[in-house]
Amino acid sequence: MKKFLYTILLALLMVPNFIQAQETTGAVGAMSSFPVVYKYDEQVTWYFDLSGTTFAETEDLYIWIWSPSEPDAGNWENSSDFAKLTYVGNKVWSFNLTPTAYFSKTPAEIAASAGFWFRLKNKTGSKQSEVANMPYTDFSSFYTANELIRAYPTKPTLDKGVSILFNANLAPGFAGATSVHMHSGLNDWDLKQEYQSWLPDIVEKTKLKDLGNGFYKMDLVPKQYYNAPDGYEMKNLVFLMVKDDWAGTTPDQVLYAGAYVPPPAPVFGYFPLQISQKDFLGIYRKNNEPGVNKLIYTITAGSKVISGEFTGGVAEIKGFVNLVSELKDVPNLSEIHVLVKDNKDKTISDTSIPLKTLDK
Repeated sequence: MKKFLYTILLALLMVPNFIQAQETTGAVGAMSSFPVVYKYDEQVTWYFDLSGTTFAETEDLYIWIWSPSEPDAGNWENSSDFAKLTYVGNKVWSFNLTPTAYFSKTPAEIAASAGFWFRLKNKTGSKQSEVANMPYTDFSSFYTANELIRAYPTKPTLDKGVSILFNANLAPGFAGATSVHMHSGLNDWDLKQEYQSWLPDIVEKTKLKDLGNGFYKMDLVPKQYYNAPDGYEMKNLVFLMVKDDWAGTTPDQVLYAGAYVPPPAPVFGYFPLQISQKDFLGIYRKNNEPGVNKLIYTITAGSKVISGEFTGGVAEIKGFVNLVSELKDVPNLSEIHVLVKDNKDKTISDTSIPLKTLDK
């Protein structure tokens, strides 16, 4: 708890004093890394989902990180190129680093720090995310767990990374291995990636990373690794480990896939269900796609055209149009035409809405 409180104070004190005058774009969403688990002296790619923020897909973004150290200190108003993120798509950005090199810290110093605390920002610092912390998974317990295989996550999915740890000390015949390879497939060998020791590119692709002292790791994204076609449903990942040129093998292993749960479908509507030209027209859309943060409307009411927009996030965008004032000089309307698009120019609704006739 003391370290946590110290970190929060650090977040408030170490970030430049003028930061409070800047535009805060919202909270950083889901964060992940590839490899899923990694040592501090291993190269890793961090991923940031910013679909819930007001950052635009076309913006150049940078990381400003002050724990375990502050590599870009003094450059808040002009971020260095080495701190620049890479745009991946669907409002996800990535950042490549080797923590020990980037922070100029030893693994022990990083492990003893408060963690990876940062903001994401534009180059000049006029826009910034809320303070965030990149999660790190400590897998050191595997070294003493007496487990042959451990996977992160335990139930992988087709398009997300998985790290598979292997303790060769527990595999008979693996002593003195010069290399270890994975012979594997999806869905009970339906899609295979065989270990073919006579093909150099396959040798390299199937080779596990040597963590030292008989421990190894394989990092992969199943869809890419097995070249799975679009729409392929992953049920399991089956594999065995191979010593050198088939000098030894483990028993077959299996990882069962996590159930894919698609996001809920978008829901759009108007309210109330019956309106007159002396009402407020409500417009809403829930479960928006990543990157959709605006509803842009055009209402045609006789010769009158009303336009505007509402902002929001993935969960919901909603707002009201004041027909009372907008249509006060347009008499005897029986309907209005409403066109609604999102900020990606996709038509959400194109319809006519009847208006109730009020008693005079």
